[in-house]
Order: sequence, then C-alpha cells, then structure tokens
Amino acid sequence: MSKEQVVAKVEKSIEVIRPFLQNDGGDISLVEVTDDYVVKVKLHGACGSCPYSIMTLKNGVEQAIIRDVPEIKEVVAVNLNF
Repeated sequence: MSKEQVVAKVEKSIEVIRPFLQNDGGDISLVEVTDDYVVKVKLHGACGSCPYSIMTLKNGVEQAIIRDVPEIKEVVAVNLNF
C-alpha cells in the first residue's frame, strides 16, 4: 500500500472518530503521517486541554486508527502553537 493510500485511510478513520470527540467539545485534525507510519494529530478544544486527552488519544483514537489501518505504528499528539 502506498503512503498516499495509508494517509487516505487514516483520514477516513479520523472522520469516523471526529463526532465522538465533538460531542465532548473537542476535535482532531491530521497533521502528518511520517515515512515510518507514525500518525501526528492535533487535538482541539476540550480535547486539547483535557487532563484525560492522552488516555483518549491512546485508548480511543490510536486503537481505532490502528484497527482501520494496521500499517500505522503509533498515534501521537503534537502542539503546533509556536
């Protein structure tokens, strides 16, 4: 599978996850899929500032993306506020 196909599948997976995060006042956006298949995302709103955001990321978002796209090794949150 090409990297472009992997990115498309990750984006589709995020679209499935997004409504659950939005219900809690948050959101998620894809920043990058690295060459070694690490997904970088940015958490927004309540998800970006919630003390449970790492649990949400690892137990919810990461599991869902890896289930949908087994090529992915890890999902990490990045902070783009420079």
